Amino acid sequence: MLKPVFCSLLGLLAAQPGWSQTATVAPAAPKTDTVPLSPRQLFPGLFEDIQLGRIFPDNKTFVDAAPKQRPVTILAAWRREKDRPGFDLKAFVESHFTMPTSTAIPFQSDLKAGLRHHLDTLWTVLARPAAPAADATDSLAEFRSLVPLPKPYIVPGGRFREVYYWDSYFTMLGLAEAGKTQLMKDITDNFAYLLGRFGFIPNGNRTYYLTRSQPPFFADIVRLLAQDLGNGELLRYRPALEAEYRYWMLGAETLKPGTAAHRVVRLPNGELLNRYWDESDQPREESYAEDVAAAKKSKQPAAQFYHHMRAGAASGWDFSSRWFKPGGGLESIQTTDLVPVDLNCLLYNLEMTLAEAARVAGQPAQARTYEAKADQRKTALLALSWDPKAGWFQDYNWRLKQRSQVRTLAGTYPLAYGLATPEQAKRVAAGLQTNFLKPGGLVTTLSATHQQWDAPNAWAPLQHLAIEGLARYDQKALSDTVSHRWVRLNTRVYGQTGKLLEKYDVENVNRPAGGGEYPLQDGFGWTNGVLLRLLNREQPR
Repeated sequence: MLKPVFCSLLGLLAAQPGWSQTATVAPAAPKTDTVPLSPRQLFPGLFEDIQLGRIFPDNKTFVDAAPKQRPVTILAAWRREKDRPGFDLKAFVESHFTMPTSTAIPFQSDLKAGLRHHLDTLWTVLARPAAPAADATDSLAEFRSLVPLPKPYIVPGGRFREVYYWDSYFTMLGLAEAGKTQLMKDITDNFAYLLGRFGFIPNGNRTYYLTRSQPPFFADIVRLLAQDLGNGELLRYRPALEAEYRYWMLGAETLKPGTAAHRVVRLPNGELLNRYWDESDQPREESYAEDVAAAKKSKQPAAQFYHHMRAGAASGWDFSSRWFKPGGGLESIQTTDLVPVDLNCLLYNLEMTLAEAARVAGQPAQARTYEAKADQRKTALLALSWDPKAGWFQDYNWRLKQRSQVRTLAGTYPLAYGLATPEQAKRVAAGLQTNFLKPGGLVTTLSATHQQWDAPNAWAPLQHLAIEGLARYDQKALSDTVSHRWVRLNTRVYGQTGKLLEKYDVENVNRPAGGGEYPLQDGFGWTNGVLLRLLNREQPR
């Protein structure tokens, strides 16, 4: 039976215009928690006018704003005033909502103090305090999109004013290097809280993210904390790890071969693998105008297109030619048709972490059960994703029953998590050296499409995983080369601008990264975390 809170989520989704539940689910359990409504649900009509009217350059601005009155009051005022001569929609919004700010405090880099001082200072700049659920006297609490968290946390920076799931692991790498164990534990506790409340870790702690998760790094987060505090953390967070696993495997037991439901795909021979998925088939609220415009250019039914777009956002790679049909652009996106190699490596790691937690708990039978699941996943994934001709791990299209021909840095995940054979690792290392290695590090894909998760852009988390994977398979020289080039690029850009950025152009290191739906962001949580870790490896203190 579904967790009560997840059934609440399904009820929430069913209330969205046009949302449909296509997979069979268990009967709803008694509701024990109310899933908060999103801005589009709270402000129907007004929401669409604001987002499609582009009164703010970034659609994320309005969904992050806080209403000054109850929605019913604001909607009534809007309906009274909107058809009057001279009505100014932007002025109306700014009078009825508190607009978001990018940072909690103004911050100016001190270049003379050096890069390490900058990194240490940023933990404070990007930190946000605990915000427990408001009491009954706060009549507007339920109408804000920010989901309160019981412990302090770190935001990425810029327009990203909330915690993000997979960002947090790479940020925590830096917190570990800085000895900030308590903050690491706070972040982990927040994710356990979200798992307890919603049955999954949302993309971020916003109501408009409550239909999807992100790459499941929670097992890595717990393991990182256990390095400081011991294996007792595996027991402490074991219920949360199990909840994460249930979320990703929802519907697996009744799934027929050759079909998919939610995040699970059962292959024709019965093997179970996973895909990215979002439960809604509507435009993303934080990118509403962009999605509506893109859907008009696609030949796909709108609901199908939005599912693929949202699944691309759930992958963290929003967006990349990785998800497109061969030779196609964004209009051809097919994310939910693909079994991603990176996602399944992460779930292999989750299964192995649950096995280890069972062993720590003195339950060897349960440990063997999870190990068997991990072994089955590994065998199936390697058989489907390994392309012996290309010497690369690639995503698999489960609908077409064929391997994608797109090579991306997701192909390094089997090295990072130890699924690859030594010979496969050598082939991948050779491919990295020949095709992906650029002056500033490793390029994300081999295609330049103006999407931000394509060439010439590079991202800290993918550099870290490639560096770790190469080192794991004794490819030390290439691992060190990637690390040196990435550190040098980050350091040089910081010296020129006083900023650490969300992503970098690694082909032309004198050019800022571009592409995507929003301007280049500085801050930046995961860049800071990975950079500090690499600095300490290259220049131990």
